[in-house]
Amino acid sequence: MTENASQQPPAPTTELPTQYAPADVEGPLYERWVERGYFEADAKSDKPPYTVVIPPPNVTGSLHLGHAFEHTLIDALTRRKRMQGHETLWQPGMDHAGIATQNVVERELAKEGKSRHDLGREAFVERVWQWKAESGGQISGQMRRLGDGVAWSRERFTMDEGLSQAVQTIFKRLYDDELIYRAERIINWCPRCLTAISDIEVEYQDDDGELVSMRYGDGDDSIVVATTRAETMLGDTAVAVHPDDERYRHLVGTLVKLPLTDRSIPVVADEHVDPEFGTGAVKVTPAHDPNDFEIGQRHGLPSLTIMDEHAVITAHGPFQGLDRLEARSAIVAALRAEGRIVAEKRPYVHSVGHCSRCKTTIEPRLSMQWWVKVGPLAKAAGDAVRDGRVTIHPQEMEKRYFDWVDNLHDWCISRQLWWGHRIPVWYGPDGEVVCVGPDEQPPSGEGWRQDTDVLDTWFSSGLWPFSTLGWPERTESLAKFYPNSVLVTGYDILFFWVARMMMFGLYAMDGTPPFHTIALHGMVRDQFGKKMSKSFGNAVNPLDWMDKYGSDALRFTLARGANPGVDVPIGEDWVQGSRNFANKLWNATRFALMNGATVEGPLPEPSAMSSTDRWILSRLNSVVAEVDAYYDDYQFAKLSDTLFHFAWDEVFDWYVELSKTVFQAGGEPAKVSQRVLGEVLDVTLKLLHPVVPFVTETLWTTLTGGESIVIADWPADNGFRDAAAEREISSLQSVITEVRRFRADQGLQPGQRVPARLTLDGTSLAPHETAIRQLLRLQPEGDSFTATATLPVAGAEVALDLSGTIDVAAERKRLAKDLAAAEKEKAQATAKLGNEAFLAKAPDQVVDKIRTRLAKAEEDITRIQSQLEKLPPA
Repeated sequence: MTENASQQPPAPTTELPTQYAPADVEGPLYERWVERGYFEADAKSDKPPYTVVIPPPNVTGSLHLGHAFEHTLIDALTRRKRMQGHETLWQPGMDHAGIATQNVVERELAKEGKSRHDLGREAFVERVWQWKAESGGQISGQMRRLGDGVAWSRERFTMDEGLSQAVQTIFKRLYDDELIYRAERIINWCPRCLTAISDIEVEYQDDDGELVSMRYGDGDDSIVVATTRAETMLGDTAVAVHPDDERYRHLVGTLVKLPLTDRSIPVVADEHVDPEFGTGAVKVTPAHDPNDFEIGQRHGLPSLTIMDEHAVITAHGPFQGLDRLEARSAIVAALRAEGRIVAEKRPYVHSVGHCSRCKTTIEPRLSMQWWVKVGPLAKAAGDAVRDGRVTIHPQEMEKRYFDWVDNLHDWCISRQLWWGHRIPVWYGPDGEVVCVGPDEQPPSGEGWRQDTDVLDTWFSSGLWPFSTLGWPERTESLAKFYPNSVLVTGYDILFFWVARMMMFGLYAMDGTPPFHTIALHGMVRDQFGKKMSKSFGNAVNPLDWMDKYGSDALRFTLARGANPGVDVPIGEDWVQGSRNFANKLWNATRFALMNGATVEGPLPEPSAMSSTDRWILSRLNSVVAEVDAYYDDYQFAKLSDTLFHFAWDEVFDWYVELSKTVFQAGGEPAKVSQRVLGEVLDVTLKLLHPVVPFVTETLWTTLTGGESIVIADWPADNGFRDAAAEREISSLQSVITEVRRFRADQGLQPGQRVPARLTLDGTSLAPHETAIRQLLRLQPEGDSFTATATLPVAGAEVALDLSGTIDVAAERKRLAKDLAAAEKEKAQATAKLGNEAFLAKAPDQVVDKIRTRLAKAEEDITRIQSQLEKLPPA
């Protein structure tokens, strides 16, 4: 809640202040929207539903630019659908974020000199709930700052009672259907967090390591293998070669002595081995490498675990008790002493997985875990896209989706944590295993115990589209709002969260997918396209930009960069430019109100309108159609850019300016234009509202006196087009633009008046002479008028008398100097580009720069020569 939440916000004003102050407007407006229930969704409504879930942010998190970007897009979609008459639900909530939250609370305990084990499981979990109540969820307040139109009364948390029931229900069903099982497999293990972690929680980076080549065996029966993890050789149970590799065919099926141990291991043939990589032979450590585990399964090899959960060596011998990195150095030294080291490469840069939470190097580890058998679930998830029940946007992302779901491995869902949904399985004293549903009593008595693991966070967030609506109960909300209309999320979690929601939704909801459309967006990057990171020094707190420029400015900047599936660069100067747009919108609306713009009564008949009025209404309807098409195609950048240029270029810079002469003259034409200007602003503000909600609400309620733009009707294209008016105003724009350009070229000040003769007879421009003269600062020709420059434009002719405004001789001298400089630049660039020796040696970027210089010089020459031709004789 904001500081103003307990105060009654002021009613909308009937006048606009001279300047727009976002900080004074945004907080009170948002609280008014919430208090009036605009964002709530009624399951009993007969309106068509439109549902979007928020990708639940971690309870430990705060708003970053990625959140602000994604929330802006979702808010724009839901605000538009609400205005279109849909019963719109944007479902809010947060994820309990198992590892992240447990780490936060454990750090708090460490400050007190305690660990979770000092408290015990029950007391520790209670401490986490206490932390969540006091400190978690600050992102909710930041979402209000951004303007998120979520249904706050429906806010959910993945550990609340209803969602816990959903988790237990689906676990039980999957278990009974033999789609959940317990087995010993290789998993990603964090020796610091002491838990298995999902693939998405592993961050890969290039680290400096070492590549050591070691000789196993002796003489002709020896074989050389290379590894970056020499310590794992203590757990080797085979050496593998490719079946077709002639070099080693005589060794397949034989035994080779494993150095530093009393064991001999077999040489096996496996097609997984790449004979072109290294020596073509690889060591096989099934308990400590996922690929080796698969080889071990195919060949019936034993799996020897040689490290404990802390990544400390447990194998018997001199290395027992050493940390994995200490053991690595000690083992290489021991092998070197025996003459077993064939080659060493340091540093050897290679990709290494790290825990995303604590940055510890991940250790692949054989471990007894719970798994989801994803085969049939993943097939259903693929089929739903293939048969058109679910659309992925942009379509080119479909291949990545299929590559993932068609090759999905079974999913490890157990985590060795205390914070999370505890696995609902009990073990009995005689080896019994009982899975308990939410309405069942767990077994009790001597020797019964519950599994100590909790479920992967993605397990509960995978239920989000239907668990938040009351599933497994068949609630009104579930019937009304499932499936979701669209999922808006980043392409980076297409394989994780999206795939899991697809699998669970199809399974739990009888083949109905969780959403109709998956709209994927890219990542926010800095203005140079570089990933934002605190370590890079380019991370931005969006609250800082909202404080400085307003939330609308940040939202508009993000939306203008949102091309489907493409990363979004953003810089502060772009946000400042969006703030300027909001100010322009404010000032134009103030002008309109001061000049009597109105939305009252029907629009005048086209026959009563000027061509300028008909032109802007024709363009307005075209823009409505364009914006609707872009929304339906999730083209946020294009719709935002269309609205920016229409509002700024056509409404403010042309229609408003052309209307000034009409308003000054008064009479019936002024009344018509007042109504047309009111209509244009009414529709434009509505079109802009989903992206820039705060400034448009303030302006629209002031202009129209309506209750709120949030619940106003979305504009419809009424089909009005006037091609003749559009051609006429296009000609008018050409005249004004060309003469302005000429004036600037001649060095005339914008306000400097120049005598002119306009020849407009026989053109559609005749009715616009007053506007042309006023906009171009052209005074009547007078008795002493001498045409020193004549500009033919759009069938008309504008003759100017510059004799009293510029020194023609001095201007010719200046332009001649500029022309000589441009011709010299052209000659130098042409010479370099014609030098074959230079082109052969110069980097591409240097050559491109010279080509750019040549093009600029040629453009300057053409421009200056044109200016000289238009000057009168000296």
